[in-house]
Amino acid sequence: MFKKRGCPAVPARVNRGYTIFYQGAAVSRIRPRGEFWEVLWWSHRDRWESIGDLGGMVFDTIEEAATYVLDDPMVIFWQ
Repeated sequence: MFKKRGCPAVPARVNRGYTIFYQGAAVSRIRPRGEFWEVLWWSHRDRWESIGDLGGMVFDTIEEAATYVLDDPMVIFWQ
């Protein structure tokens, strides 16, 4: 999906999910949450955290989660 959109990011399987790397740095994490997929961000606390205050960004498919990372509506991944 990232290559199709012309994004030089590289997804890698890590532990229980996928970490998205861009220019050698981890920018997001997509992990399974039951039958859904949650997108996490690397916070200022130097750890993976849910996005938002209401339980995180959860999607039905991994493709929807990856699209959210690519679109970056909150401008937290591609700074």
